[in-house]
Amino acid sequence: MSQGTPLNEAQALDWLRQLEDPGQRYYAAWWLGRMRSDHPEAAPLLIQALADRSPGPAPASGIDEPNPIARNAARALGKLADSQAVDPLLEALESSDDGLREAAARSLGQLGALKARRPILRRLEPGPLVAGAPRPGSSRLTEPCEALLEALGALGWQEEDGSTIMDREPLLAVVRSYGDHDRPLIRSAAYRSLLQLTREDAWGEQLVRLLLHSDLQVRRAALLDLGVTGWRPAGVAIAQTLAENSLKLIALRGLVENSPARNQASPSPSPEEVELLAAMDDLL
Repeated sequence: MSQGTPLNEAQALDWLRQLEDPGQRYYAAWWLGRMRSDHPEAAPLLIQALADRSPGPAPASGIDEPNPIARNAARALGKLADSQAVDPLLEALESSDDGLREAAARSLGQLGALKARRPILRRLEPGPLVAGAPRPGSSRLTEPCEALLEALGALGWQEEDGSTIMDREPLLAVVRSYGDHDRPLIRSAAYRSLLQLTREDAWGEQLVRLLLHSDLQVRRAALLDLGVTGWRPAGVAIAQTLAENSLKLIALRGLVENSPARNQASPSPSPEEVELLAAMDDLL
């Protein structure tokens, strides 16, 4: 494998276009997503790369994961905001590779792909004792529940034709069931999704409780989940969390930018936003 990463967009496109060096294709897919390339060839080439499936890791190229090129392509497509990626990502969501399903679910959520809601829900419907059960001999779950739950929350209720989705209660019942999962990261994803879907304070309060968890990884996840939801009552708790200031800043900025109450038309911040911005200044 060639060493290094692509230095510019043209090189990244060339690396992704060639088929001889999987390492170059792997890093090119990452680079195009990281830089959110808007080149007209970027999305089509990434869609082609998404079909590059390998049965297992490729140690010779220095890549130690199954389907490495396809996974990176799936991750990158979520960052490019190109609707032509939706159908290929939906196909990837049906892959036997749970890591590829995970990447596809996250990207479909990022793209706001409303037609992904039902396929995602179908994977979660068996519940935490089936879809959320550990794979034999692995720490991974049968389904990438965290990514699937996050995607459902990101997609919300709107349907493709502007109408509301099917009866809400069956969907909410599925998501609520993961709020009792024995893994706190799955619970955090479920609370995040429920807060986005219902805007009920109870789910934000559950996330705030996770900010007190003994495991730093759980506290980090809850911070980021709260930031994504924009649930502003969490501001003080976020600022006081035992975690890196950089993550707390990201979460607080999320409360400012992602809150449904934010007035995009107002040139000046609300008093609530002023408090959050002051908390951010205190962390700098």
